[in-house]
Amino acid sequence: MTTYGILLFDTAQELDFTGPWEVFTTSSELRGGEDDVLLVAEHSAPVRCSQGMRVLPDHTLGDHPPLDVVLVPGGSGAREVEPHNERVTGWLTDTAARATWVVGVCTGTFLLHAAGPARSRRVATHWQYEEALEERGEVTVVRDARYVVDGNLLTSQGVSAGIDSALWLVGRLHGREHARAVRRALQYDPAPPYLADEPLPPPVTDRETEHRPR
Repeated sequence: MTTYGILLFDTAQELDFTGPWEVFTTSSELRGGEDDVLLVAEHSAPVRCSQGMRVLPDHTLGDHPPLDVVLVPGGSGAREVEPHNERVTGWLTDTAARATWVVGVCTGTFLLHAAGPARSRRVATHWQYEEALEERGEVTVVRDARYVVDGNLLTSQGVSAGIDSALWLVGRLHGREHARAVRRALQYDPAPPYLADEPLPPPVTDRETEHRPR
C-alpha cells in the first residue's frame, strides 16, 4: 500500500496537483484500490486555488495518517506566502524526513527549499522562476529537464510536467508496465511518447544529474 499526501494551500496551481492526483488515483484503481491519495491542508476549510477552484481537504496537518509520498504543488502561495508560514514549513520538514518520496511540482520547489528538503539538491522548477530560486542559495536548478530526481526528491517543471513526474514515480514504486498501463488509462499521449522509463542519463560532457524522460 502506498499513501500519497498532497499539500494544499491558497493559490495552489490547480493542474500542479490535479494532474498527479489523476495519476495516483488511477494507479490505485489499477491496483485494486490498494493505495490512498489524500489532500492535506493547514485548516479544514476549503482552499481557493490559483484559478478560483475551491477544494475541500481530507485532512489537516495534524490528523493525517503516515505518508509514503508527499507532494507540494506550485502557485504564488508556494513561493511567496507559505515559505514564511512556520507551521507549514515545520510540518513539511518533519513529514519529508519520514516519507519515502518528496515531490515538488513547478514552484512548489520554493516551499521545499524553505522547509529544507530541496536545499543542496538538484531540482527543476518553472522556467520563469529558475533564477529567483537560484538566488535563494543552497540549490542547483537544472534547466531544460521536465523533471529531476536527486535521491528521494523528485521535482518537475510547471503544470503538465507534474504528470510526467507522477508517472515516473508510480513506475518506480510499482513497475514500468504498471506506469504504462496508467498512461494508457489516462490516454496521455505526449510527443515523443512517454514510456515511464528511467530518465535518460546526461551527456558525457555534462556532470549534472539531469533526468530526462524518453
